[in-house]
Amino acid sequence: MFIAQELRKKNIAEYLLYMWQVEDTIRAFDCSLPRIKREYVDRFDYTDEQKEDEIDWFGNLIRMMNEEGCREQGHLQINKVTMQTLIELHEQLLSSPKYPFYNTAYYKVLPFIVELRNRGVNKEENEIETCFNSLYGVMMLRLQKKEITPNTQHAVKEISTFVGMLSDYYHKDKNEGLKFD
Repeated sequence: MFIAQELRKKNIAEYLLYMWQVEDTIRAFDCSLPRIKREYVDRFDYTDEQKEDEIDWFGNLIRMMNEEGCREQGHLQINKVTMQTLIELHEQLLSSPKYPFYNTAYYKVLPFIVELRNRGVNKEENEIETCFNSLYGVMMLRLQKKEITPNTQHAVKEISTFVGMLSDYYHKDKNEGLKFD
């Protein structure tokens, strides 16, 4: 909860990737709040009050995962809404003549996106979702200490830069408001 709150303020892309990891963490503990408390939350150096807040947060996420039918796979509605917001911002940035650097960054990563989408399960997936899925996949490979090819490393570096730019525009839009025309 505390990490999520900080990431949401600073970097929406890192926040979303973190929330996907939290969903997977909950699944790894079979959506069991007692297990999450005992085997996960208790390992952190939190005060008793912070631990209670964290446990409440996980409890709410578990409840939402059960209600939304994403116990086994998929994403919570709150994360889908965040993704949709980023997709809409991406489309606004692309269609506006005021953001040529964003357009340049997009066309630089587009070949990687097309290649990744062609290899993926869902060929109709939005380009921004493809970017996030590739970043998350590589993050999981790194956590598992699995090999990542140089080509994949290069693609992910470019995609990461592009998603970082989108995240920066998201925060600028939230804080100051972007002008698209």
